[in-house]
Amino acid sequence: LAEKKVLIVYAHQSAGSFSAAAKEAAVEVLKSKDCSVEVSDLYAMKFKATATAEDITGEVKNSEHFRYAEETKLAWDEGRLSADITEEQRKLQEADLVIFQFPMYWFTVPAILKGWFDRVLTLGFAYTKEKRYSNGIFKKTKALLSFTTGSPETMFSPTGINGDMNVTLWPLQNGILHYCGFQVLAPQIFWAPADAAPEGRSAMLAAWNTRLQGLLDENSTWPLITGEELPMLKEV
Repeated sequence: LAEKKVLIVYAHQSAGSFSAAAKEAAVEVLKSKDCSVEVSDLYAMKFKATATAEDITGEVKNSEHFRYAEETKLAWDEGRLSADITEEQRKLQEADLVIFQFPMYWFTVPAILKGWFDRVLTLGFAYTKEKRYSNGIFKKTKALLSFTTGSPETMFSPTGINGDMNVTLWPLQNGILHYCGFQVLAPQIFWAPADAAPEGRSAMLAAWNTRLQGLLDENSTWPLITGEELPMLKEV
């Protein structure tokens, strides 16, 4: 069997954080399963979060009305994307599984991780009008969100004050990952570890360790609706 490759896109500033412990657990377990594991530590890399014309080497097509998607598509075609983007695209293309490890900020990902999505998942490389959702470019790659929350699980229930976590995650899981074709695995949610007792945090990591043992064998239950049921996709 060919060696499985895993990319962990990690977005936390502190090596002493629970997110760091979850990331390290993934590295350790997956390497023990003979996987090749690469980590993109976005803060350590000082990864640029803003999608701008600086992401393109050389002249842009229309400097008067700069349109990021179109300009980066052209730059990708011609090999003129900035080196930090092409390096992340290489890692992503080689991966069988991608884990996004982060603390939830304001019901979504930290800005540096949103910048990774904005800049790395360029038109042409990650999606086209013809290749989206079930027919997406990354349909052979598995992906999951692994993250910590500040609020307990009860607050993210359908009747909780924060609302249903499935709704919160829809823009990330459907609007980004499934849009690009990824097989979206169930999220790994660490509920309010900062408020948990030490044994509670240990139990969370133990559960993650257990899941990691069989993570590569998990199948996606996504999409909740199929591309065939979306008439607007037939039109393109």
